[in-house]
Amino acid sequence: MKTKSVSLLIVFTTVFFTLSSFKSAINIQESTVIAIYDGHESYGYNFIGKHADGETFTLTFQKVDDAVLKEFDLESEAFIKATFKITYKTKVLVTKDADGFEDEEEVNTITKLEKL
Repeated sequence: MKTKSVSLLIVFTTVFFTLSSFKSAINIQESTVIAIYDGHESYGYNFIGKHADGETFTLTFQKVDDAVLKEFDLESEAFIKATFKITYKTKVLVTKDADGFEDEEEVNTITKLEKL
């Protein structure tokens, strides 16, 4: 009976560590930016911002909180070219493949939107 219990413990421990190597590590960061709404595409909501040196960049948000979408219909064209202060969270999902290599994916979610 003792041998059977030890064997089961070893099997469960091995399965746990094998499966945990495929789990995602999630890092969440909250940020704020001022940007101009550029429209909605199938992959997300696009905004154009400017760095301190004047260089422009595109920031895409894959998700928007429901409360924000109730206030701002970002799928319509009504807010295109409007300037917003955007509060958002970035989740960095880190996964490992079967070979142990890490893959990072960023998911940006708008949590608050203020029209300026």
